[in-house]
Amino acid sequence: MATTIAASALTGFANASSYDKHRPSYPLEAVDKLLKALQVEDLTGARIVDLGAGTGKFTKLLAERKEKYDIVAIEPHEAMRKELGSKTLKGVTVLAGDATSMPLESQSVDALIASQLQACSPSSKLKLKRIRFANDDALKEIHRVLQPSSVFAMIWNIEDYIAPESWEPSTTWEAKIKAITWRLDDQQPRFRHEKWRAVFEKQLSTTPFTIQAADPLFSLPLGEESVKFTYWMGKDAIWERYSTMSQVAVLDPTEKEVSNATTWLPNLNAASSFGPPQPDMSR
Repeated sequence: MATTIAASALTGFANASSYDKHRPSYPLEAVDKLLKALQVEDLTGARIVDLGAGTGKFTKLLAERKEKYDIVAIEPHEAMRKELGSKTLKGVTVLAGDATSMPLESQSVDALIASQLQACSPSSKLKLKRIRFANDDALKEIHRVLQPSSVFAMIWNIEDYIAPESWEPSTTWEAKIKAITWRLDDQQPRFRHEKWRAVFEKQLSTTPFTIQAADPLFSLPLGEESVKFTYWMGKDAIWERYSTMSQVAVLDPTEKEVSNATTWLPNLNAASSFGPPQPDMSR
């Protein structure tokens, strides 16, 4: 199956083991809230798709649940898929594919999650993204595989230093690194660009000729929620995590050294928050 991956992601995520080591997992409170919103909490054996599963940070949490889910982890990046497969998670099938082409039968999935589709960790807001799902073809494919009335949800970790420009950083050091993040911006769409909502809102765009025929694939408005959490990170750990960002990972060594703003940081208590949506996004 052919998939299209942005060049920066293809190269930047090539070191999948480093990505897996330095990216944080998700707080269990966020996982519980998300599964409740998906209507699969306590639903034994529910079939769940983790779309853009990466190295399986979120997949692992699903596999450890008491519900014994039937999990299909779909990931387009070969190195990440290999890293995920090496974990041999119970109840997980790892497949190649992307948001516009999933090797699944129609109406065969109880819930679909797009987890950490490009962002993660210290002071942050975890929201409901990395794979390119925010386009019409992707929404149609997601709608195709979901059973009627099933739910599609997205979840991100968003540190202050990779957050949208409109978000106020919690600390001075995060504000400084955030400025570098935006200076290094490669124009690839990410959560911080705040454009992902448009594909959902576009469903209701009408003209005098289409208003009677409007039939959105997913219901609106979107539900959202944030879960805050705190953990400790030293400056070296912050830089290792920051280096897993594709736009940083592709820099040559000289550029990386210039960009390493963490050299002047003390060891810090970094506060993060996750926000899985509680989506009203029934088919």
